[in-house]
Amino acid sequence: MNTTEVGGGTPGVPPVKVEERLFQNRYLVDAGRPHIKIKAHTTPSKALLALTHLCPAGCYSQNDKGQVEAVVDGCVECGTCRVLTAKTGEVEWNYPRGGFGVLFKFG
Repeated sequence: MNTTEVGGGTPGVPPVKVEERLFQNRYLVDAGRPHIKIKAHTTPSKALLALTHLCPAGCYSQNDKGQVEAVVDGCVECGTCRVLTAKTGEVEWNYPRGGFGVLFKFG
C-alpha cells in the first residue's frame, strides 16, 4: 500500500499519510454484488500481480495458491485495475449501483 504523505508542501498544512485520508472515507457495501470481478485463472499475469502493489486501497492480494483475489469493499473506484488489465481482460470492472460504493469525505 502507498505510504506517500500529502499536504506537507503547503505552508500551515501538516503532512498526512494516504492511509489516514483513505480511512476517512465511508463505504456502502452492496453485499453479494461486487463491482469488480477477477476472471478465473491458475497463474496470474504480470498486470494482475501488479495490482497487489498498485491498488491504493489494497483491495488485491495473492492467496496461498498464487492466485490473485480481490476484496472490493474499500475500493476507491480509481480504475487503476481497469486500466492495468485492459489488454488482458482479467478484471471485469463496473461502477457500483447507485447509492453504493465509496463516499469521499475530502472529495
